[in-house]
Amino acid sequence: MSPLAIGLLLGVGVFFVYWSFWPLEQTREKTDRGGFMVELRDHLTQAGYTSLTPGNVVVGSVVLFAVAFVLVLAVVRVVPIALCFAVMAGGVPLTLVRGRARKRRSKLRDLWPDVVDNMTSGVRAGLALPEALSQLAARGPAELRPAFAAFAEDYRTTGRFHDCLDRLKDRLSDPVGDRIVESLRIAREVGGSDLGKLLRTLSSFLREDARTRAELETRQSWTVNAARLAAGAPWVILGLLALNGGSLAAYSSPTGWVVLAVGAGLCVVAYRAMIWIGRLPEEERVLR
Repeated sequence: MSPLAIGLLLGVGVFFVYWSFWPLEQTREKTDRGGFMVELRDHLTQAGYTSLTPGNVVVGSVVLFAVAFVLVLAVVRVVPIALCFAVMAGGVPLTLVRGRARKRRSKLRDLWPDVVDNMTSGVRAGLALPEALSQLAARGPAELRPAFAAFAEDYRTTGRFHDCLDRLKDRLSDPVGDRIVESLRIAREVGGSDLGKLLRTLSSFLREDARTRAELETRQSWTVNAARLAAGAPWVILGLLALNGGSLAAYSSPTGWVVLAVGAGLCVVAYRAMIWIGRLPEEERVLR
């Protein structure tokens, strides 16, 4: 056997030994907990687009990119400008989904205390915890009734409370909902007579958190709006220049490519920096 073959076999053996130290279960768990597609699936659920999949959004972005590129290129006859506007058009579906998910999370943040109050009333009336959750399908906020109706149906079918809670978390895909569900799971496992006190404490905490966050978002909204205006103004001017086709010929040169690339990069960096400074951090689903 040649020295090269011996070296390859030795390298493969060392790689397999190294690979054995990383169990597949941990890798799969890490993949399920994060990633672009997992985050996009949560945003679709939070936005109420349960019939769409992350693949649909990606395909829609690609189609919009291609259509915008062809249309703008047919109008201005300048490839780099058409490419810039096509990239913007391709990001529209993702931006719309994230924006709607953010608005719906803000709306639900004000509804979660009412959900906990309804559960507290049911528990004080003598209902079991699964029954108190199920009655939210009729007495809870309208935005959340479908998820709790599905929970009630699951529990009537299987009778497995913890499995039904897991599916409820998937349907809600909300950080606050995750905290509530896990609190109920612990209360169910521990038992005792402190469930009502736990729910009342959780309700007051959620109400105070929503009020504080709303005040901060109101005060810092001007920073977000300023970032959007500053990032969009150069491209509005470029669109106005596109009405005069002769003034865009310079962008077809290599220097024009560099100018547009640098300008787009600076706009992205400046916009993300302003958003990072002015917007409150979004809650993550750490209890997924």
